[in-house]
Amino acid sequence: MIDNLVKKVLDNGGKIAPLILPFELAKGTGQMNPSIFLDGEKVICNLRNVQYVMIHSENEQRFPSRHGPLLYVHPENDVTLRTTNFYLELDPDYKITRINQVDTSNLDIPPVWEFIGLEDARLVRWDNKLYMIGVRRDTKPNGEGRMEFSEIIVEQDLVKEISRKRIEPPKQSYCEKNWMPILNMPYHFVKWSNPTEVVKVNIENGTSETIYLENHQFQGYRDFRGGSQVVQYGEYKIALIHEVILFYNELHQKDTYYFHRFLVWDKDWKLVKISEDFHFIGARVEFCCGLIIKEDKVLVSFGYQDNTCFVLEMPVKIMEELIHE
Repeated sequence: MIDNLVKKVLDNGGKIAPLILPFELAKGTGQMNPSIFLDGEKVICNLRNVQYVMIHSENEQRFPSRHGPLLYVHPENDVTLRTTNFYLELDPDYKITRINQVDTSNLDIPPVWEFIGLEDARLVRWDNKLYMIGVRRDTKPNGEGRMEFSEIIVEQDLVKEISRKRIEPPKQSYCEKNWMPILNMPYHFVKWSNPTEVVKVNIENGTSETIYLENHQFQGYRDFRGGSQVVQYGEYKIALIHEVILFYNELHQKDTYYFHRFLVWDKDWKLVKISEDFHFIGARVEFCCGLIIKEDKVLVSFGYQDNTCFVLEMPVKIMEELIHE
């Protein structure tokens, strides 16, 4: 277990940069789970803004709030979990050079559940169309979650959603989320990682089918859940996934711990490498939605405690060390 990957990266020539929305846009609420993407030669990012501030008691948790170690503070006039997405462009030092709130007004309908908006959207470009692909849970009164394709266009002063497609899973389920887009295989995703399940989406009719399902499950691990996009690296495919422990303490107060790993698949989708697990900055609540591997650098975008976003630039040798340990 590596408790602070960022320190290891900085000690070996890497760097980290914060992604901070201006106050007039975020209004003091949480900024989380950015998805970095290399669009041609341009580094872009989707940043999720949520209408709450999360407070999580860390370390020995000796002094949590009266409500427990995990607390959400909402504006008094709106206690929903509402997501707004922001399109960012970054310079070579990962400073923000452009910010646009993604305009979804043409396709929005009144929500019927308390989780509102497209959550944890990963950026991809397939067939020359730029998509945010995340989970939406506000269209059914029971909060049923489905992956949705949100096609966006980037104009001079505007980033606008122009189409929205909801995808049904291969088998009926209550909530689908965190499917990992395979960047060089349009409309394909790693839906699950242990055992590996690869699905193909029919964007025209909103269906999906399983095209590969591994018959072997690795034992002794927590559930491998989605994280970044799946990127090509030599002859292999790599993604950064998360594991989560959700539980209630002795006082029946909710708590959660997150962990991360790199996974490596061969050309036949056999899972061939599983890295050691790690935290980014030692916090128990962190989440990764984006990964770029370019030449000798690995760029990872992650959120810290649902309140802060970062881009981590990692020498590729550090990723290789993690994978081969």
